[in-house]
Amino acid sequence: MQTPGAHFVYSVAHLGEADMANGEDPFEDWLDIVEAARELGIHPQSMRRLIKQGRIPARMYGGKYLIERDQLLMFKANYDPRPGRKRSPRLL
Repeated sequence: MQTPGAHFVYSVAHLGEADMANGEDPFEDWLDIVEAARELGIHPQSMRRLIKQGRIPARMYGGKYLIERDQLLMFKANYDPRPGRKRSPRLL
């Protein structure tokens, strides 16, 4: 039985070999937890919590979570990093 994400790890590793031969960085569009947390203005542990809650899609590669830059930017557009309940706008 194949573990979840195993295909991804193979495909990223294979892609990396081809891009490295061309002089390109295969991880240019990916951020690690620290970089992504800095982008959102939150602590890296909060980023891990968002990943484990399934709110931010991430992949495990080499023992580290990687977040696709485009996915993070889409999440950031609607994310409010302030703690606690957010005020909802009044209808009346």
